[in-house]
Amino acid sequence: MSSTGATVPQDTGRPEEIRAVPVRHPGRWVAAAVVALLVAIAVHSVATNPRFGWGTFGDWFFDSRILKGVLVTIELTVISMAIGIVLGVLLAVMRLSPNPLVATVSWVYVWAFRGTPVLVQILFWSFIAALYPTISIGIPFGGPEFAHGSANAIITPFVAAILALGLNEGAYMAEIVRAGIISVDEGQTEAAHALGMTRLQVMRRIVLPQAMRVIIPPTGNETISMLKTSSLVSVIAYSELLYSAQLIYAVNYRQIPLLMVASVWYIIMTSVLSVGQYYLERHYARGASRALPDTPLQRLRRNVLSYQRNPGAGPGIGGF
Repeated sequence: MSSTGATVPQDTGRPEEIRAVPVRHPGRWVAAAVVALLVAIAVHSVATNPRFGWGTFGDWFFDSRILKGVLVTIELTVISMAIGIVLGVLLAVMRLSPNPLVATVSWVYVWAFRGTPVLVQILFWSFIAALYPTISIGIPFGGPEFAHGSANAIITPFVAAILALGLNEGAYMAEIVRAGIISVDEGQTEAAHALGMTRLQVMRRIVLPQAMRVIIPPTGNETISMLKTSSLVSVIAYSELLYSAQLIYAVNYRQIPLLMVASVWYIIMTSVLSVGQYYLERHYARGASRALPDTPLQRLRRNVLSYQRNPGAGPGIGGF
């Protein structure tokens, strides 16, 4: 004890034990509570509003006409994207060609098809018979014809939709593929040429495999966009998902429930495409980083384990 009467702590020779205290984040809990409240209000409003007609929604959700429209929408998306991807690769290679005529033709195509709305292009192809009543195959400039037929019989609403969507998508895919190609270091192309590889071999074996990491994400977005853009072909009375719903509510006058049926089916299809896009991006990300990004299940498992170890941290929301 000192002369002032205060007790002096004794030195036991052992280091003082340090206890780790988890950092508290009250802002996270407040943000989570506010978001949960808003979600609960929205869900309650939608669930209790009789004008949504959830009974009608359930009656028509699996109707044969709706399911057929879903299949037609998927068919339009797959075929149009296949045309767009093949055409986009071809146009991108043409755009990068040292031949000025080939590069100019590619640029003009992209300029024309990106410069006009896809709805206008759908209508244009549906009325193509006004310009060319007969479509023939043969040698041009007065040569013999091998086959011919009426444009109205050949350019059906399905063909018009495929031509409009596919050719329009080709213009956008051309820019996406071109961006991926020019992202590859030119030194690799020069080295491949020095080894005696042709331009086509370099593009197929060296450039495109590396460019896929840049091409895949926007291509996935374009596929999801194409799925929704296919609804525009309803203007030419082709029975995809939206037009199938329109035909039904034109009879029973239940517009909102039938539009909700179409919307939910679109959400389901885009969700499936989003999952596929994620795993495709993850596949092509190999070699770009030391470790692949976690899958949703791995991320959920990590967050649950982290919360169990440190429950005081609260849910991780943004920067709160």
